[in-house]
Formats: sequence, structure tokens, C-alpha cells
Amino acid sequence: MRPTLCQVDLSAIATNVAALQKRAGVPLCAVVKANGYGHGAVPVARAALEAGAAWLAVALVEEGIELRQAGIDAPILLLSEPTIASLSQVLEFRLTPTVYRIATVTALAEAALSSGPIAIHVGVDSGMRRVGVELSELADVLAAVDAHESLRLEAIWTHFPVADEPDNPFTARQLTAFGSAVEATGAVAGTHVANSASAILHADPDAFMVRCGIAIYGIDPDPALAGQIDLRPALSLTSEVSFVKRIDSGVGVAYGHRFVSDRETTIATVPIGYADGIRRDFGLRGGVVLIGGARYPVIGVVTMDQLMVDVGDASVSVGDEVVLIGEQSGVGQTAEAIAGVLDTIPYEVVCAISSRVPRHYT
Repeated sequence: MRPTLCQVDLSAIATNVAALQKRAGVPLCAVVKANGYGHGAVPVARAALEAGAAWLAVALVEEGIELRQAGIDAPILLLSEPTIASLSQVLEFRLTPTVYRIATVTALAEAALSSGPIAIHVGVDSGMRRVGVELSELADVLAAVDAHESLRLEAIWTHFPVADEPDNPFTARQLTAFGSAVEATGAVAGTHVANSASAILHADPDAFMVRCGIAIYGIDPDPALAGQIDLRPALSLTSEVSFVKRIDSGVGVAYGHRFVSDRETTIATVPIGYADGIRRDFGLRGGVVLIGGARYPVIGVVTMDQLMVDVGDASVSVGDEVVLIGEQSGVGQTAEAIAGVLDTIPYEVVCAISSRVPRHYT
């Protein structure tokens, strides 16, 4: 077996959930979509629930079914409206659907006639411009829900696009517009608006719940929020040196010879590549790994199964540990640091770690 693996510290998940729950002061919904942001949906869900989370949230019906088939009985919110073809599965596996189209409301009501009233949440687009009912059309959707005895309105919610920018005034305007629209309908239902960033920054003691995703994994929603709450990163990504060779000056390395050595040096090969979630241009952008507690540059393009590291004249051997995310001898590299190299966000870094990298849980 190759040595490349993800280690996920479930005690860190539990610590983060407890800290976020304490900060929010209302029920916490742990977002475990996308295989728990690459950490493993089922183990993360169990750890979050044991630490006090009241709800789970996923994007897909299939993700909800996976949790149910693992024996998880907690409420599971679908963050996107399910397709009409999937409504029977929504009911069978007791998933709480988000709806925002009258056609879906009607189909869901009909599907639920034989199962009794089911709780639903209505998703509102108050500024994300992705999915959700328009503020001006919210009353119509709520009237459609109210017309069916097989449906029970449990909550109305929206999503913030810039809550991770503390000085951006749009969030306050968005919250005001959402609150006014809900109040104007006279609906009797809870509301939830807070994602990780807003849960950290803004207490809302009257909220139905807060929906925390990236923060439960120990990653700050934005560098501007670092230190606002003590979070513990839960994931490390490691491998080992699989091959070492000495090359002369002027030697090209990897596909396209995008790297050419300017001196005699030692190249260490590591069995992890873009099929495992390491971006092909990681080395070209200045990416590094840790070996023996020191940082060494990834060189050339990352290949499908392997990458190469320039270790200079250091004494590096086959079997030496290589850390891509995590700590080694007091030196660390975070998902946030990798995101900075790749001009992206840490969400993408951890979600990109593919299923062929085994997850080990502690």
C-alpha cells in the first residue's frame, strides 16, 4: 500500500463544534456536504453530533441517504431544492427539504399525502444570486406551502455571500431586507441566516440555528477572522519519499521540463499527484512540502500520481515522511497557506483531496 494518507482528528471537530455552539448560543447545524469538506461525512457527522450539534446539512439527496444508511438519525437539511424525481427518496430517508419553487412545493405536497405532514424550509435569495425565491415572491411561495396540509413550514433561511468580510456593509443591508420580507408575510416560522463567518461575528439569540461548515473543520472562513475563535485544524495530509536521485545542472524535470536545474541537486519523488487533489501547477506557483522539519520546493508540474521535490544537498532517504498539510518537527503548513499559493480558498484545497487518498481517524 502506498503511504499517502489523510489523518482526521475527530477530537478537533468536536472541539470546534463546541466552541462554535458556545459562541452562537443557539442550535448548531454542522454542514457535512462534499464528503464533509473532504474530511469524511459520516465520521465528521457523528463527531459533530456527539459534541452537541443539533442538525446536519448536505447539498445532495445522495449525501443525506449516505448519512441515514450509516445509522445517523439527526435532522438533515438539504441546502438545495431536490429534484421532483428525488422526492420519494427525500421522504423515505426523512430528509428536510429546502424549497423555493412553487412547482416543487406542489409536487412535494402530493408526494407527502401518504406520509403525513413533513417539515420544510424555504430558501430565500437575498443577495447570493445563486438559488432561492426572490424576496418579492416569498409571500407567494409561503402561500403555496400553507395551502397544503401535508406540508409544515419549519423555517425560512437565506445565505450570505460576503459575511467573511467584516467591513462590508452589504451583509447588514441583506439581513435587513430578509427580515423585512419575512415579517411582511406574517409567517410563523424560525429563521436561520448564519454561516461560519456570521456565526463567529454576529450573535443572533433568536435564530432557529446557525449553519457552520468550514469552521467546524478548524479553518477560518477568511484570514480576516483568524483568532476570532480558537479553532483546531482537523486534517493532515502526508506521504513519504519513494525515490531519490541526484541530477546535474541543466536537467529538465517532469512533463514539459517546466523546471530545469541550475545546479547539481537531489530530487525526491513523492507518491501523490493531481489525481489525489494536488493541483498540477502547485510547484510552478511556489508550493512547498515539509521533509525533516524543513520546507522544500515542489518542482516542475505535478503529475497524476507523483510530484518531485528539490531537496538540494540535504540528507533525504526513501521512507522519510513528507507533510503537505500539517506539522512536522514544529514546522507547519496549513490549507490556508496552500490556498494562498494557488490563489484560491482553503475550502477548495481540502475538498479537492480525492477518494483514493485513504482517511484515517483518530
